[in-house]
Amino acid sequence: MKGGTIRRWILAALIALMGAPLARAGEVSAPAPRLTEASRQVLVLLRLPPSHLRGAADYGDNYSDAMGRSARRRFAGRLARAHGLALANDWAMPLIGVDCYLMAVPADQSPQVVAKSLSRDRGVAWAEPMNLYHGQGAAPAPNDPLFPAQPAAHAWRLADLHQIATGNGVLVAVIDSMVDQNHPDLAGQIQSRENFVASRSDAPERHGTGVAGVIAAVENNGLGIAGIAPRARLMALRACWQTPPRAGASDTVCDTLSLAEALHFAVLHNAQVINLSLSGPPDILLGRLIDVAEAHGATVVGAVDPGLPGGGFPASHPGVVAVAADGLEAATTGLYTAPGRDVPTTQPGGQWTLVNGSSFAAAHVSGLFALMRERAPRARQTAAALVTVRAGGGAIDTCATLLRAAGPCDCACRHAPTISAFTRP
Repeated sequence: MKGGTIRRWILAALIALMGAPLARAGEVSAPAPRLTEASRQVLVLLRLPPSHLRGAADYGDNYSDAMGRSARRRFAGRLARAHGLALANDWAMPLIGVDCYLMAVPADQSPQVVAKSLSRDRGVAWAEPMNLYHGQGAAPAPNDPLFPAQPAAHAWRLADLHQIATGNGVLVAVIDSMVDQNHPDLAGQIQSRENFVASRSDAPERHGTGVAGVIAAVENNGLGIAGIAPRARLMALRACWQTPPRAGASDTVCDTLSLAEALHFAVLHNAQVINLSLSGPPDILLGRLIDVAEAHGATVVGAVDPGLPGGGFPASHPGVVAVAADGLEAATTGLYTAPGRDVPTTQPGGQWTLVNGSSFAAAHVSGLFALMRERAPRARQTAAALVTVRAGGGAIDTCATLLRAAGPCDCACRHAPTISAFTRP
């Protein structure tokens, strides 16, 4: 029997034993609410006085600045009226020294022009239009139980990696759509779960549940798959939402403010790895928060969109580990590839399916960094720690990477060619 036939037979047997059919990635239990007009909104950032800047983990606006904040809100209200806008909401972000105000732009004005005009006001740190970001999952694989089983089990020698590390106790923030915390392959894996998407159903969603499974699905429970870091702990931070599928478009959408709130929470609550399986335009606010996350020692992993310059944001942001699905091999320095085709993973309702795309490749790399964090918790884990088959990017040699982080080891990961034959950026 050829190797591919054996793998397909194993996957078919596994599905039969689980007693649950593969879910079509396009299935949705109920229509999602219509996307709000985020494209008609701007964010206005007002500076906090330096004496009020605190990084306490009690989060939010609870930092003893009620009078100052009231004055800033009145100022924001005057700005909104002066520019013909509607002040919709506000959010304190003491980590980067600002209060953030959400304003709705009327149909006869351009959000880009309004943001530039607001940025010229002396009392404004900066203003920006609300941007949208999209999960980087590709077209769903056919619902065929004979598709290959977990690529990482073979290409990444996952069983060998788990002889060195399992991500034990490492905290990984999954900033994505709603994760199904009751999925049997994610039971007990989620340390905290927060929803930063207002006025939407809190039902579990495909993209976030699939990303979470790749990173940390339970191992040796007789069900489904094994995560790359099965003993890591997840922060399931919902900043995205699922929309009805449309041809050629992602059905997972996020905006600047929801992502900013989730990033702020992740940093304040000491996330060690932050997974951003999404892509969109560059954004000042999100960039500042990513800089703060990196300064706090977090490893930030982003999914590459090959259709956007530099792979899109946040993958193109300095310090972010940019990951594309294998098969998108390119000579681009600083772009890494990981399994992202026909990947079995968790889905809402206790199901599993096959997924494709850079979103799930990024999840593999986030899991790998969790393994590295377990073995070298004090080391600064950046893209420079990855051992690759060519200088500056490409496919990752996971065994060599983990051995480099772990130090001398007698496990089965020791193999030829030796680590010295590989390169790293």
